[in-house]
Amino acid sequence: MTKLDVIFLSRFLVNILSLAVLCYGCYFRVSKNAVVAGSFTLFGVGVFIITFLLHGVDMSMEFAFGLFAVFTMLRYRTESISIKEMTYLFLVTAIALLTSVGQMSFIELGILNGIICLIAFIIDSSLFVKHYAVQTVTYERIENITPEKQSSLIADLKHRTGLNVVAVEIDHIDFLRDVAQLKVSHIAAKKGA
Repeated sequence: MTKLDVIFLSRFLVNILSLAVLCYGCYFRVSKNAVVAGSFTLFGVGVFIITFLLHGVDMSMEFAFGLFAVFTMLRYRTESISIKEMTYLFLVTAIALLTSVGQMSFIELGILNGIICLIAFIIDSSLFVKHYAVQTVTYERIENITPEKQSSLIADLKHRTGLNVVAVEIDHIDFLRDVAQLKVSHIAAKKGA
């Protein structure tokens, strides 16, 4: 078994700082979901500890990715998570695995983890992508949900909600009550605006 020595503590510090930057500096900055950001951080700490301690039992990087595959199969079956959250989960796992079993120096690990966090920060910034919000709306003007009247539907939703609607997806149609459940994507208003 691997001893909890200076190497472990140094790698653990690099791991926890990298996870904090990724989860709170990148993910939480955009999503404002502290529960998920905290869960990602704890997940990364758990993967790091398990992989670091089991790596001393003469296991390889293939084992580490096998461990990730097991976690992926579990995939938090109680609640489905978005593609974005799965991506962050992968990045958290990648940082934890690289930091625990990577053969690089602490500075190289810090730089590599910093690059991963920087890329996530840039991709999630408004420089490249407008931030959209999605709301579910019960819509009673059922005649507007046909593909030919897509522009009328969007114009009506813009007028009635005051939101900058850019796309609409039909989730469910109830012909008995003449209503439809719509997923309305709109450009999110900036905080303080």
